[in-house]
Amino acid sequence: MAKDKILSEIKEAEQSAAKMVDEGLKNKSERITAARAEAREIIKQAETDAAQSAQNALKSAEETIKHESEDIISKGVNEAKMISDKAEGNVDKAVENLVTEFERTIHA
Repeated sequence: MAKDKILSEIKEAEQSAAKMVDEGLKNKSERITAARAEAREIIKQAETDAAQSAQNALKSAEETIKHESEDIISKGVNEAKMISDKAEGNVDKAVENLVTEFERTIHA
């Protein structure tokens, strides 16, 4: 009977080992599935963060462009006003020159 008992214990040990292997494989599969799900979440969050960062950069660039545009327009308006003021000052001189030339041609 000792032989039957030994064979029975060996069979139980084999079953126990097979069960441990199956549980290990199941555990491995569950961990892989969980790791893949976590990786997908990390990628999704990274994409969201990248989109938000790009949107913030775009908004900042648009604000910078707006301020630079306003500065350029303001400088252009000031320069145009200065040229206009100078031109208005030159109108009187031009009229004087025309009158002088006209008088000179009449008296000549």
